[in-house]
Amino acid sequence: MNTYYKFAPNVFLAKCDEKHEKGETIEVTTKYGKENESIVFNLIFEKDGFYYYSIVRADGFNVQEWAKQRAERRHEWASSAVQKSNEYFQKSKKHRDFLSLGEPIKVGHHSERGHRKMIDDAWNNMGKSVEFSDKAAEHERVAKYWENRANTINLSMPESIDFYEHKLEQAKEYHEGLQSGKYLRSHSYTLTYAKKEVNELQKKYELAVKLWGDVFK
Repeated sequence: MNTYYKFAPNVFLAKCDEKHEKGETIEVTTKYGKENESIVFNLIFEKDGFYYYSIVRADGFNVQEWAKQRAERRHEWASSAVQKSNEYFQKSKKHRDFLSLGEPIKVGHHSERGHRKMIDDAWNNMGKSVEFSDKAAEHERVAKYWENRANTINLSMPESIDFYEHKLEQAKEYHEGLQSGKYLRSHSYTLTYAKKEVNELQKKYELAVKLWGDVFK
């Protein structure tokens, strides 16, 4: 059975007890027993009789699609909350015409109980309307977050090779520009931070190539 193995942040390999060829389609089982049809890319390493391959889902599902689904779900929840907020708002106005007259509660009168109930209902319904309005705003905020994440590219995707290659070129150009005086240094550690960024992107680019490049062993 092929299972998932966490190799790096956002990156899961297929841990296999048999060798596979690049481009081969295999089933990989999650820890919950769900099988995902996946496409084999590169053999990353061997250990204790197992072969660890970089893979992508055959159905194209990845972190971007997952983020899109999360955003869509939050939008649905927001719409539902807005609808409930409007419903409670309308209920809060049920006795508006009478309450707007500002009639005092006639204590001891047969109307006292009904009058108090009108006020309580209006207050409670308005409170619930505000509560669901706040929930809708929060769902939309989270939906926006996931929409932004839907544009994320990370090492779990073959596209990360081009992405990190481009980011690395930009970082190197900036670092060299700081050294030559083309760019101003905003503080004493600007050059140090720029070099650190180059080093980190270099590692990510090399890892992306290892995971998704045309590597044959």
